[in-house]
Amino acid sequence: MSRIRQHVRGTRRLATAGVAATTATLLAAALSPAAHADGRPTRATAVENAASALAAHAAGLGLTSTQDTSVRDVIVDKDGTQHVRYDRTYQQLPVLGGDFVVHLTSDGAFRGADRATRSRISLSSVAPKVSGPKAADLAVNALRAAHLGTKLKRVKAKPELVVDALHGSPKLAWRTIAAGLDSLGNPVARTVLTDARTGTQIDAWDSIETATGDGKALYSGTVPLETTQSGSSYQLKDPTRGNTYTGDAENKTDLCFFGICFSRAPATLFADADNHWGTGGTADRSSAAVDAQYGTNETWDYYKNVHGRNGIANDGKGSYNRVHYGSKYNNAFWDDSCFCMTYGDGDGTTFGPLVALDVAGHEMSHGVTSKTAALTYSGESGGLNEATSDILGTMVEWYANNPSDTGDYLIGEKIVRSGFGKAALRFMDKPSKDGSSADYWSSSVGNLDVHYSSGVANHFAYLLAEGSGAKSINGVSYDSPTYNGSTVTGIGREKVGKIWYRALTVYMTSSTNYKGARTATLNAAKDLYGAGSTEYNAVAAAWSAVNVN
Repeated sequence: MSRIRQHVRGTRRLATAGVAATTATLLAAALSPAAHADGRPTRATAVENAASALAAHAAGLGLTSTQDTSVRDVIVDKDGTQHVRYDRTYQQLPVLGGDFVVHLTSDGAFRGADRATRSRISLSSVAPKVSGPKAADLAVNALRAAHLGTKLKRVKAKPELVVDALHGSPKLAWRTIAAGLDSLGNPVARTVLTDARTGTQIDAWDSIETATGDGKALYSGTVPLETTQSGSSYQLKDPTRGNTYTGDAENKTDLCFFGICFSRAPATLFADADNHWGTGGTADRSSAAVDAQYGTNETWDYYKNVHGRNGIANDGKGSYNRVHYGSKYNNAFWDDSCFCMTYGDGDGTTFGPLVALDVAGHEMSHGVTSKTAALTYSGESGGLNEATSDILGTMVEWYANNPSDTGDYLIGEKIVRSGFGKAALRFMDKPSKDGSSADYWSSSVGNLDVHYSSGVANHFAYLLAEGSGAKSINGVSYDSPTYNGSTVTGIGREKVGKIWYRALTVYMTSSTNYKGARTATLNAAKDLYGAGSTEYNAVAAAWSAVNVN
């Protein structure tokens, strides 16, 4: 399930005496009302207030004249409290782990900040001793090593010089994305972080995050669809949700390297004469399109109606879907560079078409993560990234309340086939049932693949929602254990979704680990329900039950 990050937003430079707001920011503030109709400050006002806070608190935030900041996201609570999230550069180089969130009171006063790193960012030089071509070669070798036994084609790599503040003391590093095509022509990619002084690999992770009218869907039954009339026919394009649409990739793939695409698989917009789409079977190519469009709709509605988020990027703009991507492609992914969802058809043996509702919710939640906390896709933060998509994708499934795909705590149960050998991709009540995932935190959990280290947070979320012990929900049997032998009482999935979303969008940063996630969710529970509330205490108990203390 893929999310390829992009660099964004208006830049703000630190002057020696503090932070100077850009002309664009000041102009936006001047042209925007100071408050919404309900009295809350606007986004522009929040950014202006945060700029003042940065100027006053630059030293405390580790900001110097050698650094720039840029706004990634803004959240204004109903009570006017403001949270402005920043990325950082050092001598014009991106700082991995340099992100932070500034928290402001309703009147714009500085309340505090959450930082991905507290390390002082100061390098003796930004001139690398290891060349870019050498870093590219190392990354290509790492990509091939991750796909042993597979002959890769069209392999390329592009290094970018960065400052790594995620792995101990800040150091100069090459961040290199190596990408290519496998034997079936499907994309593979790996991000490799290399010490720019020694050539030592610091970290590496997959750049494609796997999970691996009305319409008759493959999985969701007959569902309503908002479409667009065009002449005498209809297009599978929803004007009520930011013009989200679904197109046919025609079994082709992208040829993209480092955000530059030499060619993209098409997204030929589906059209229909009578506004009744699909047959519910794979012989009709629009059946999978119905599932994809429906999944987008339900995900959009969940984030908007439950969390007040207006689209993936919170800007009211819709994404689009491509179905029938590649040849027997056992994957689905979100890609920031096209702001789109892409679904393979599966090989028919281990997976069917990957257009199930919880997969759609999972993948598009990667997009939400990339626009907010941008959790790094390795180590414990990578597990939290994957768990975020599992947790919120599950909440989308429950929100939809679809009788053909009822809510559960199984991930991808609709897409697995007999050759997979298990009833689902992952199991939130006891993650180890998949044979690889961690039920509880340990000091080694960050060494696991992110789809398996995610088990700790998935288990936490299940316990927090439903509690421990044996039970049957919607006809599915669960039996969730605890690390400390405690009995956990659930607070309901709706509250879990609200707590996790607020923790993600307000308190988590790119480097958040499991200990940090405990703090972030406790802060979120305190904001939503009060310190010492039943919900707050339940969050603490559920984390302790998975050995996060």
